Amino acid sequence: MAEIKSFVFVRHLRAEPSAHVVAYRRGRVTESGKGLSFWFLPMTTSIAEIPTDDREVPLAVHGRSRDFQDVTVQGIVSYRVVDARALADRVDFAIDTRLGVHLRQPLEKIALYISQLAEQHASAWVGHTPLREVLRDGAAEVRERVLAALSADEGLAAMGLAISSVRVSSLVPSSDLERALEAPMREKIQEEADQAAFARRALAVEKERAIQENELQNRIELAKREETLIAQDGANARRRAEEASLASKIAAEADAERTRLSSDANAGSIRAVEGAKVEQERARMEIARATPTPVLAALAARELAGKLSRIDHLHIGSDALGPMLTDLVSAGTTALASRGSGE
Repeated sequence: MAEIKSFVFVRHLRAEPSAHVVAYRRGRVTESGKGLSFWFLPMTTSIAEIPTDDREVPLAVHGRSRDFQDVTVQGIVSYRVVDARALADRVDFAIDTRLGVHLRQPLEKIALYISQLAEQHASAWVGHTPLREVLRDGAAEVRERVLAALSADEGLAAMGLAISSVRVSSLVPSSDLERALEAPMREKIQEEADQAAFARRALAVEKERAIQENELQNRIELAKREETLIAQDGANARRRAEEASLASKIAAEADAERTRLSSDANAGSIRAVEGAKVEQERARMEIARATPTPVLAALAARELAGKLSRIDHLHIGSDALGPMLTDLVSAGTTALASRGSGE
């Protein structure tokens, strides 16, 4: 929007660089260009301001496909002014010389004209195309067809306008049709989800089975090892028992041998002692047989006297004393004779 300032009878206008200003005085063009700044008399001057920057026009197309299905196309058409003088001749861009605003609505008229042209070409293509093809290739096809049609439109070229770009943001069918079209895909996705869930469950079951088999194998292995351990413990126990029995047997045999040896030694000792006693007794018997009876009686009496502590009375008769003395004398004689022969 141009900036206009009043100074008594004259006014000053300053336009933006993106606006083309055309000033008329008495039917002739006195000023024309972008970003102008000039003085003018409001009573004799009329001014038109044409924006030359890129403008956008909303695109909303409600069409019906060849198979009679409603489709909505939404997008944006961008245009720019390439010939401001020509556009000013075709559209009223006059501004208020006091406020600097447009007296009419030229930009709305241009937007309506461009949107109607775009809708016409978009609806024509949609109406000759099946729904599935529209939904599959519609966005790119509509953009290309609308851009080509508007760029080649002679009316826009005569107005001094050029199409910068066409963008299609969405192309959708009606809500009921969209749900109907989405149903097979939803079912397919749900089926794939169910298959994934089943596969996940099957995998979980398989893993659980593998875990149980692993646990069973571990239990079997542990049982085998326990069996081996029990057998080894039994073998060790038997071996210890055998070793203990063998040791006991060896100890018993050793004890028996010691006992036998001791018995044999004792028996030998007893035999030796008894033999000595027997020999001594035999010698004594021989001596006794060789000793006369009176001597033996005397020895017996001496032996008896040695064992008696006291003799209160001793009675020797003549019958015993006579032979005893006779034997004693004979023994003494014999002893003397033996001593004399020895000398």
